[in-house]
Amino acid sequence: MSLNDILAENRSTIVKKWQEAIIQSYPKETRKFLKREKSQFANPVGLIITKDVEILYDELVKGEDTEKIFSSLDKIIRIRAVQDFKPSHAIGFVLQLKSIVRETLGEGVLAELHLLEDRIDATALLAFDIYSQCRQQLYDIRVKEVRSEYGRLLERANLLKEIPDQEPAT
Repeated sequence: MSLNDILAENRSTIVKKWQEAIIQSYPKETRKFLKREKSQFANPVGLIITKDVEILYDELVKGEDTEKIFSSLDKIIRIRAVQDFKPSHAIGFVLQLKSIVRETLGEGVLAELHLLEDRIDATALLAFDIYSQCRQQLYDIRVKEVRSEYGRLLERANLLKEIPDQEPAT
């Protein structure tokens, strides 16, 4: 039996453990809410964790579609980027999959397991890139807001003067 067959056979156990590991990274009250609330409208974070972790797992096991991996990672990490996580904590869930798979499968099929772990590591690096992009976008938005607010304050204080366009000297 190949590693992919074993991973497919244990899919639901591994995915549930992975989802639980992600939920455990949240504060106690948030964990309770994420587990309790099943409505996609009241709990969009829980829906994304549930849905996109499954997609991410399936694509990691197949090792084929980087676009789907990027899309699922992007959804999860966008949420974690606006929350108060350190970068290592925000993307650490990707690396947790390795220990969950080892725990579930035991130590058999080592060569194929190392290939899967390499794909997980590559996905973790991709997750870090996405997280960094999200944080940069938030920073850019904040800078733009501060500049805009500062300009409005100068206008209100009548300290901002319009500089007339000067024609270039000929």
